[in-house]
Amino acid sequence: MNSDNMIETSQEDLSKNILHKMKGQWTQHWDVFIFLILASAKVLHYGKLISPEYFSVAFLQPPIIASLLPIVAIAFLFKENRRVWFLYAVNVILSISLFADTVYYHYFKDIISVGVIKDSSMLKNTGASVLALVKVTDFFYFIDLIFLIPIIKAMKKVERKQLGIRGRWIFCLFLFTLGVFLDGNLIYKLSVEQPNLITTMSNKLYLTKVLGNVNFHVLDSYNFVVNEVMSSSKLSEERTEEIQVFLQNKDKSPQANLMGAGNKKNLIMIQVEALQQFVINKKVNNQEITPNLNRWIGKSLYFDNFFYQVAGGNTSDAEFMTNNSLYPAASGAAYYKYTGDNLNSLPRALKDIGYSTSAFHGYVEGFWNRNVMYQSEGFDKFYGERSFKFDDRVGLGLSDKTFLNQSFEKIKEMQQPFYSFLVTLSSHFPYDDVKGYGNFDVGSYTNTLLGNYLGGIHYADEQLGMFLEKLEKEGFMDNSIIVIYGDHYAIPKGDVKQLYEFEGVSNPSELQWIQYQKVPMLIHFPKDMNKGVNHSYACQMDVYPTLSNLFNLSNDYLLGKDILNNEEHRVIFRNGSFIDDKIYYLSGSDTYYDVKTGDKVNETPELKSIKEQVLNELKYSDDILEHDLIQVLDVEPGN
Repeated sequence: MNSDNMIETSQEDLSKNILHKMKGQWTQHWDVFIFLILASAKVLHYGKLISPEYFSVAFLQPPIIASLLPIVAIAFLFKENRRVWFLYAVNVILSISLFADTVYYHYFKDIISVGVIKDSSMLKNTGASVLALVKVTDFFYFIDLIFLIPIIKAMKKVERKQLGIRGRWIFCLFLFTLGVFLDGNLIYKLSVEQPNLITTMSNKLYLTKVLGNVNFHVLDSYNFVVNEVMSSSKLSEERTEEIQVFLQNKDKSPQANLMGAGNKKNLIMIQVEALQQFVINKKVNNQEITPNLNRWIGKSLYFDNFFYQVAGGNTSDAEFMTNNSLYPAASGAAYYKYTGDNLNSLPRALKDIGYSTSAFHGYVEGFWNRNVMYQSEGFDKFYGERSFKFDDRVGLGLSDKTFLNQSFEKIKEMQQPFYSFLVTLSSHFPYDDVKGYGNFDVGSYTNTLLGNYLGGIHYADEQLGMFLEKLEKEGFMDNSIIVIYGDHYAIPKGDVKQLYEFEGVSNPSELQWIQYQKVPMLIHFPKDMNKGVNHSYACQMDVYPTLSNLFNLSNDYLLGKDILNNEEHRVIFRNGSFIDDKIYYLSGSDTYYDVKTGDKVNETPELKSIKEQVLNELKYSDDILEHDLIQVLDVEPGN
């Protein structure tokens, strides 16, 4: 045999040997390989769902594999047959988690956190809303679980070398160390690039896009436990002093526009479910969508750049911000987490100057923990579902018609001056209870989510109009300040094509999307005084400080700003994004946009400083709430 033939034979033997060894490894650890392939595919599928524009397998695969290796390491502690079922059980849990995350994302465009799960006991009777979010494709995560059963049974017949306890521990320690090292390195790099992001969990969506779903839930659980432990301990004196100095040095304009304009006047504040700004002064099928709000806007001080800022608490977050001017919880709902706090709330501040206070909502009292939180906020009375005659249902609960009619009768009996806070309900997602909408014809949008919403918000507007007319007829308008605003978005981002079509938007951008996250906000004064349009960028955090000026209340513990008396009107969102009349920063992609031109702009030292200030302010709010600091802070009035 010549040398060429010998080399060729040697190469063939080597190839066969390699293939034999690979086949042997596959046979020995087929369950591990299948788990890694299937689990990675599912997490990648979810990653593409939440970030289609920035999705990259090469970018996301390393943190996904790194996050799965510790699970595989634990699996090696079991003997081969038990290891198979351990990995199958983990696969089931992962599939359920991804399914829940996907359904949650369809509506909230966010990631489920431990805090949200903790709060889920409050979300009763919302089956219709949840069911409306589920899509057939969401069951993708469970398909493999069916086909794996016969595969597992068939592979049981294949002989595998049984590893001893020592061998299993070696595999376990090696894979666990490798996974933690790789994962830790990726997390560390992110913490350097985005300081405070992981500790504040301020942008859950971005974390999941960069590190994968499994890593997010591990970090979220870790932070939740740490926060629970820290909240039970006393904050350091240095940190408390730092927050105190921050509150003392807040921008406080020397101007005093409309100061005291609400002295001794009643305050009626109405939070309208899913009221977005794009319906204002718009028509569909040649009919005004919100004719009553349009009319009252013309008689009021209207803010046309007013943004909602809700997070995991959704509607309850809007209530929390407008009544406390503190940011929503980083995880879960403030209405659940902070019921024991001493809050410098709007109802409590008004009570201190002789006001009677009451809250109204036509649904079960325990929903979003309102029956507990309203008491913590200082409301004298809470009129929930049991306080009303339940004679008409639209959507989730008591119809706005019945709710507002009966609430009006209760308001008539209140001792003046009073503060009444009302939260409507009929225009709640999924907007498909058309029996209350009358004959409002939405034309080509019939039987679509947008069409149902237009009908639902038209119905809500009709009931609001009748309620305001009653207040006017009975003379309340002569001695009351009326505040009306929307709580959050109506059209989820997954259905934004319908919204853009309705608005005639052909080339949408992220900047355009955030500009559509505005909600109406108006303040009506007696005799239609001070009417006009205010173009300042403002938000729900600014409602209480603005009312503090009107009613001569203290604003020492408020993180929002008086819209009427401040030149800086930056709007900060819970995920760390922010916007003003010049710059929009999207934390999800770490991108800056010029608000006027729509162009992307590079980060400057000034913009980086603002970004850090925003994260600091969010963390100050978290510390105030987590450690119940209002009762221990000593902020001198006027400083």
